[in-house]
Amino acid sequence: MMSGKAVLFDLDGTLLNTLEDLAEAMNRVLRERGFPTHGLDAYRYFVGNGSWMLVKRALPESSREDEQVQSGLDAFLRDYGKNWRVKTQPYDGVPAMLDGLAERGLKMAILSNKRDEITKKSVSQLLSRWSFDAVRGQRDEVPVKPNPTVALKIAEELRILPEEFVYLGDSAVDMKTAVAAGMFPVGALWGFRTEEELLAGGARVLISRPLELLEVISKLEGG
Repeated sequence: MMSGKAVLFDLDGTLLNTLEDLAEAMNRVLRERGFPTHGLDAYRYFVGNGSWMLVKRALPESSREDEQVQSGLDAFLRDYGKNWRVKTQPYDGVPAMLDGLAERGLKMAILSNKRDEITKKSVSQLLSRWSFDAVRGQRDEVPVKPNPTVALKIAEELRILPEEFVYLGDSAVDMKTAVAAGMFPVGALWGFRTEEELLAGGARVLISRPLELLEVISKLEGG
């Protein structure tokens, strides 16, 4: 029986609904280059593996050379850096969930494939009511999820065993990260991806509302 001492969260699609701002920033970059844009649902599958992959997936197949991706990435990061907070906000139920976890004294951390600087800015501006023991985004010197390196580093820094973490995320990338790190994978159905993808990625439990996470942790603790 795990003790449930800590929760590691994904950010986009789990705590914050960032999809519209991401899509609109990328679509502006595409328009500037004379390329076709994409609907919101397409971006549910473009995001999740870091900004480089978002840009590569959004570009036409004939325009995905590294130089073109890098140019698009630079433009996307400039645009998104200015416009990331137009529509982005926490999902309904997330504040109550975080309050409940804080009241129980659980440690909380965030691991995102979003660039580290914008990850930290998003958390400090939109989730400042809560104390997170670690906030990590994508950095050039470390591998992105589903590689478990950073998840394991966070566990080490918090001095909590990986198996004492619940990992909440909305994609197979997150579930695979949790499995690889030896954490308990919980899939968020309100996010960007499907129930089928979460289960295929290794989710042990699926929840449709953030507050259900408190029930999951109670059951894991045997309480």
